[in-house]
Amino acid sequence: MGTIIFLFLILTQFYGYMGLQGLPFMLTTHVGILVLGVFLGYKKGNLFNKYLIMMVVSLILCAISSKVYRNQSFISSLYASLFILDIFFYYFLVYLNVGVKRFEKVLVILIVATCLGFILQHLNLEELLKSHGHEVAIFAMQYPDNIPSSWDSYFPNAVKFSLGTGMIKAFGRPFGTADVKRKFTKLLNDFRPDVVHLNNVHSQLSPIIAKLAYKEGIKVVWTLHDCKLVCPRYDCMRDGQRCELCFNNKLSCLKFKCMKGGLLGSLIGYWEAKKWNHHCLQRVTDTFISPSLFMKETMVRGHYSANKIHVLCNFLDISKIGDQLFEKSNYYCFVGRLSSEKGVKTLLKVASQLPYRLLIIGEGPLELELKKMYCISNIEFVGQKTWDDLKRIVAKAHFMVLPSECYENNPLSVIEAQCLGTPVLGAQMGGIPELIEDKVNGMLFESGNVVDLKNKIEVMFSHIFDYASISKESQKRYSADHYYSEIMKIYKK
Repeated sequence: MGTIIFLFLILTQFYGYMGLQGLPFMLTTHVGILVLGVFLGYKKGNLFNKYLIMMVVSLILCAISSKVYRNQSFISSLYASLFILDIFFYYFLVYLNVGVKRFEKVLVILIVATCLGFILQHLNLEELLKSHGHEVAIFAMQYPDNIPSSWDSYFPNAVKFSLGTGMIKAFGRPFGTADVKRKFTKLLNDFRPDVVHLNNVHSQLSPIIAKLAYKEGIKVVWTLHDCKLVCPRYDCMRDGQRCELCFNNKLSCLKFKCMKGGLLGSLIGYWEAKKWNHHCLQRVTDTFISPSLFMKETMVRGHYSANKIHVLCNFLDISKIGDQLFEKSNYYCFVGRLSSEKGVKTLLKVASQLPYRLLIIGEGPLELELKKMYCISNIEFVGQKTWDDLKRIVAKAHFMVLPSECYENNPLSVIEAQCLGTPVLGAQMGGIPELIEDKVNGMLFESGNVVDLKNKIEVMFSHIFDYASISKESQKRYSADHYYSEIMKIYKK
């Protein structure tokens, strides 16, 4: 309908021009074309093409003017002026994005909508987009701990991958079940987003939602939080060791029974990886966002195109940092899951040999075992903490240590600590080194190396850091304003 009106206005203006209907008539129709162009660009996210058409039409009319009305220099000058006006409007409305957003509606996809880890990061993305005037919808699975959402009527039910009546549905979910397709399609039709922004979707929601959005002509952006797109079990670990065999041959998952559930789980993981292979996912995804250069390089090793992947570090809501006094206490801390791949066993082995006080913040499968093994005065397990308590502990820590023995992507715990003015001792693993500048905002040690870790802990306690500078530079680097500017470039790419 909009195109028909656009053509009608063009013809009307041409009639007015040929019939010399007068300046008011020509200006009115031209303004009508400009207004319609903005409207169509706003609705379709395609301002460039509309203004290009208008400039070409104006140029043609100018040419006709000088050819037919050789003595009507005023009319030729008028249309030449209108052509220049088109260029002016195009530059300010499209190139500088003044007054018009091409991507007003964003649909953010999560597994669940809780206050945990990367999920909270992308609930922060929801708030960031809303603060800049965008409409944002959420699509996730039903989950008891979800934050209440006005969109939860669209959420499909969660499934459990265990024996029982729901087993068949659960095993079919990674490939795209009917209820996910139905509810997601209804949300697409009701909300009509300009961009669908995916996060972790495998297993519970499945990449079918990227395919559905792609078929509707909607831009698809996918943030990579782990290695799932190249490794069926997410973490590139096998028997406690790093493994990249599936990058080239997904049968390795089946051969070594890497997945939870043994042979059956590995068979499903293999089928899932084969169905949602790199050819398929690259076809239905416009841009992958990698929070670290490491993750981008990992994806490229897994046969994804480097041109499809944009590196953009996570951001932090700086307002939750608050004012800091940078008064440090004589302890260091660990924040994370108490599991073997996080290197917590290595850390505790070293900490038990040193006099410094260590606070362990977090929970996990090794919690009881580690508490029994390291029931000593200088190691304290403080459990899971709310943000206010966590902020207080980390802000006063002499430093935080991240001893990971698995591929970390872009750990938020490092970003949070540095924004609080606390330096980080990190393992030289995955994306961690990209966040740490030696002896400026932390140090690095060889992952799993007990001797190196011990030596670096002692150096960290003796080294003088500029805590205020760490906080200031980190808040600038991880600011929401910077992230918003970059994410808009990606949405418009």
